[in-house]
Amino acid sequence: MSAAPGDGRAEAWLRESAEFQRRLAAASAQLARLGPVEVGACARDAVYAEGKLVLWRYRSIAKPAGLPPLLLVYALVNRPYVLDLQPDRSLIRGLLEAGLDVWLIDWGYPDAGDRWLTLADYVTGYLERCVARVRPDGGSVNLVGVCQGGTFALAYAALEPARVANLVTMVTPVDFHTPENLLAKWVRGLDVDALVETFGNVPGEWLNAAFLQLMPFRLTLAKYLALVDAADDPAALASFLRMERWIFDSPDQAGEAFREFVVALYRDNRLVRGTWSIDGRRVDPRRLRMPILNVHATEDHLVPPSASLALRGIVGTADYTDLPVPGGHIGIYVGRRARELPGTVAGWLQERAPGRR
Repeated sequence: MSAAPGDGRAEAWLRESAEFQRRLAAASAQLARLGPVEVGACARDAVYAEGKLVLWRYRSIAKPAGLPPLLLVYALVNRPYVLDLQPDRSLIRGLLEAGLDVWLIDWGYPDAGDRWLTLADYVTGYLERCVARVRPDGGSVNLVGVCQGGTFALAYAALEPARVANLVTMVTPVDFHTPENLLAKWVRGLDVDALVETFGNVPGEWLNAAFLQLMPFRLTLAKYLALVDAADDPAALASFLRMERWIFDSPDQAGEAFREFVVALYRDNRLVRGTWSIDGRRVDPRRLRMPILNVHATEDHLVPPSASLALRGIVGTADYTDLPVPGGHIGIYVGRRARELPGTVAGWLQERAPGRR
């Protein structure tokens, strides 16, 4: 019902609108003054490189916990620095504070020369050689996979179980056909052959735009409305800029590996069915007999909990733990609860240290 002249509601609306415009202008001016923001809070050293890949080792900041080295495997989409965005929002810093020896695979930015890279190149090639660099003595690592990187970690651990002491999967898709999986439904509708044949490598900007359209209000309008509330908080605005930098820092996807991933997992759901093969070797989830911690985000729109929780029913280990974490797909690393997760992971690993069980 429209406001009647003089009833005060129209005047209140005008005041609120003017205040919103003022705060929006203040936030915009403050953002302009901030300039470029830095990402990555923890000191690290590049210890191995191959193609576009760089293997990083983070410098210790606490007394060593005496556990096997921890190797982080991130997804090919977006960049892994979201795990170390800033000092108070850093999964990696929390792991270092727990005394863990932290390594990270950075897949880099594929170009036209990487068009024919396959899943075997990533899993039994790059990932296997990184494990060998982390443990040249042939020992095992604590393997932590995030999102698509978790799917890679599952595949590697199933193929080389002796090289993985403990496996941690975070927001990892396992069953790609659960009813709540909007992303999977969208991907299954793609003509992936035509896409790859047209572009070669799949443009990161194209994929990122598609991801944003899955939840357009939350991922676009709502976050910019929240920006207005931070107009007078330079630290909050800097955090906003770091997240915006990460969101739109989208590497292209090596065409053949993208095609294989879509066909094998999004279309045919071969991981959960036990029919996935990499380089002629079957990825048998029953070979996953090492302890597994499966972390899922309760409000994840990209990898809904049902897609991750399917892991329990297909693995061969009796030492399996599901860990629900309040938040979204990325929020569990950069949200207010982000500092709790690394301590939980470190404690779980400590309980399974050699000689403790």
